[in-house]
Amino acid sequence: MAELILHPGKERSLLRRHPWVFDTSVDRLKGHARPGDTVTILSADGRPLAKAAYSPRSKIRARVWSFDAAASIDHAFFKRRIAASVARRAALPELAGQAGLRLIHAESDGLPGVIADRYGDTVVVQLTSAGAEKWRGALVDGLRNATRCACIYERSDSEVRSLEGLEPATGWLFGAAPAGEIVIEEHGVKMAVDIVAGHKTGFYLDQRDNRRMLAELSQGRRVLNCFCYTGGFSLQALAGGAASVLSIDSSQPALDRAVANLALNPRLAAAKAHDMEWRCANVFDELRKLKAAGASFDLIVLDPPKFAPSASHAERASRAYKDINLLGCKLLAPGGLLMTYSCSGGIGVELFQKIVAGAALDAGRDARIVKRLQGAADHPVDLAFPEGEYLKGLLVQVD
Repeated sequence: MAELILHPGKERSLLRRHPWVFDTSVDRLKGHARPGDTVTILSADGRPLAKAAYSPRSKIRARVWSFDAAASIDHAFFKRRIAASVARRAALPELAGQAGLRLIHAESDGLPGVIADRYGDTVVVQLTSAGAEKWRGALVDGLRNATRCACIYERSDSEVRSLEGLEPATGWLFGAAPAGEIVIEEHGVKMAVDIVAGHKTGFYLDQRDNRRMLAELSQGRRVLNCFCYTGGFSLQALAGGAASVLSIDSSQPALDRAVANLALNPRLAAAKAHDMEWRCANVFDELRKLKAAGASFDLIVLDPPKFAPSASHAERASRAYKDINLLGCKLLAPGGLLMTYSCSGGIGVELFQKIVAGAALDAGRDARIVKRLQGAADHPVDLAFPEGEYLKGLLVQVD
């Protein structure tokens, strides 16, 4: 087995159990390794530190499978890791009975580059690293064994695969397409999931708890949902008794799916359809138009797409986050609530709070944090891997 030898002092992050080894930390590769092959990581003085997947094309030169340098990385290893990941979710009462559930959350479950989401009897897997690609067969077998699912679909079409020198890959890995559309129920609201063409693996499972909170806050309020996608927040607002809901997204197909999702809930549609408006527009432009028209809302949701995929994009992304939060603050009625999020890995929790604080200040509004928001319990964050906390949010009350 090839050995990846580090520069002096570069073993410190591994000793803290951080699973990434960057190219700048590597002195040399001893032996031969192809993309995805398992290598032993050694300190400069020759101490074995970990077993990892080698990725010569990526700035993250190796991703750790195990901090036990004597571990065997084989089919049995992945079977155990997947079973443990699934068991952790089963041990949490709040996740019991969820039709949509994240089963594997990459590094935070000890499986770098592996995402697996379950929608009923269908599991959708996303492989984003050279190591995950190398072991795809073992990963599929492990998922079949741990879940007893009817079928597994691959959505490895994320742009990050190109950083690993990998081409996009999609299609059925096990079983066949289920008859009809896949529909899950979340907090009493039915939602169709497009695993083939939808965002991510088909749905934003990480916002499950935050959608429930929105429902609890919506009674009698005028709600504005920006970047609404297929209507997850919007339908929960209606279910919670919102006086009205305006939903904005730049994708007409996403809005069409949102309307179809409302129709999946006949009781909700019959009672509230007249209070719902779907608007296809650029959110930044539309917020300015709403402000110019004197519009006002009691509760605003800002859940934009990823503006900063890495720290190098943070400055430009900060301006975009500042812009939408400034407009959101201006559109809130006194005492209104702002639910604002960032899913950008390049924007940390502290920076995001500073951005929102600056937006409120520039809007001339006093504001306070009521609650800090994060991903649902099936999206854990390993304590040694803070980068796993990509979703961060604030519930802010604005005077």
